[in-house]
Amino acid sequence: MRVGAHVSISSSKVSSDESKPPHDNIANAVCRQETFGGNCGQIFTTSPQVWKDPDISEEEAELFKRETEEKLDGPWVIHSSYLVNLCTPKDDLREKAIDSMQKEVDAADKLGVEYVNVHLGAHTGAGVEGGLENAASALDELDIPDGVTVLIESDAGSGTKLGGDFEHLAEVLSASDQDLDVCIDTAHAFAAGYDLSTREGVEETIEEFDEVVGLEHLQCIHLNDSKHECGTNKDEHAHIGKGLIGDEGMKTLINHPELEDVPLVLETPTENGKGFAWNIERVKELREE
Repeated sequence: MRVGAHVSISSSKVSSDESKPPHDNIANAVCRQETFGGNCGQIFTTSPQVWKDPDISEEEAELFKRETEEKLDGPWVIHSSYLVNLCTPKDDLREKAIDSMQKEVDAADKLGVEYVNVHLGAHTGAGVEGGLENAASALDELDIPDGVTVLIESDAGSGTKLGGDFEHLAEVLSASDQDLDVCIDTAHAFAAGYDLSTREGVEETIEEFDEVVGLEHLQCIHLNDSKHECGTNKDEHAHIGKGLIGDEGMKTLINHPELEDVPLVLETPTENGKGFAWNIERVKELREE
């Protein structure tokens, strides 16, 4: 099983750390992942809250790649900036989104990272079809290096955000000339109305995803429980099994034969005395040998 967390690359001690990381660069992600008991994972290459380019030297990239090869199974996923809105009808924001995504896929190539994960964003008045067309055409402007794949992430679907319906994901994959794949976030899918809290609900959701998008496109799962009810469109993550998806849903997802080769990346909170290490261990406990 490949399971890990979204870890910080910071050289400073963060809330989930027991000790200060050893490096002054992105290789800290590897030691953090190992400390938490993960063997794959996700990172931001820079602050996700501002328009800022990744700043990674060749030496740092080589250290990251070497430590990953020695200590983890992989894969790594880069999560794009939260500011990226592929669906926007505004030309200036569109150009910033394209530029930011190009920098991320280039950074992935430099680091030997297979995937760059991105939300479709909000159509902000363009309408669903207009927003999806904007997203597909924006992605088509990227020069994606060989060995790097952009993953479209499912969304909780609040406001005018797109990606909450599996049909949105399928439409972008179909409309784009790029070879795109998908990341499903379990908390987002639950919030968007896909009931993952029971064995039957998980089975129905996987069957629907396969019919609409195709399981061959599912390359990563953000495994998160939810603090809010199914269909509320509220995106707030909970510890594995401690939210409204619960142990039955999580256990069914973790052990489903159609998902057994898909990497599981946790974006669970650090609260109530529990962090990434607790959540990764909980996933391993729920895995049936």
